[in-house]
Amino acid sequence: MVEKLNDIAGIRIICSFTSDIYQIAEMITKQSDVTVLYVKDYIENPKPNGYKSYHMVVTIPIYLTDGPVDTKVEVQIRTVAMDFWASLEHKIYYKFEGNAPAYLQQELKACADVVNMLDKKMFSLNQAILELSEAQKPIPDGGDSKAEDE
Repeated sequence: MVEKLNDIAGIRIICSFTSDIYQIAEMITKQSDVTVLYVKDYIENPKPNGYKSYHMVVTIPIYLTDGPVDTKVEVQIRTVAMDFWASLEHKIYYKFEGNAPAYLQQELKACADVVNMLDKKMFSLNQAILELSEAQKPIPDGGDSKAEDE
């Protein structure tokens, strides 16, 4: 079990934007008590059905009475939109035992494309909001205006 199973424990992290996924993955990688065994980047390389997510298999120490034991944990990181799509796909997959009708598979793939577009649009919108917020910040005058008036 310890050698063959990579997901005896699992964590799913849901975030707002695709760029957040890579920041979170980097933070996990930098943890001193976490060892990354391998990564499957289904965002850069989506599955044929349209599935996107970032998977990491890591080891973390679990502290038992005999001392720490490195344990494999699968970490999945995805956006809210990716998670919504994956939940529906999972439901359909198990409903049809992996043999969903072709038209459902095509519709799911089309939805995956829409999810991808949605993620990009939401990121773009967020960037525009941040830029507008920065532009509206007052510029400090650089000194004590009372001293200059005297």
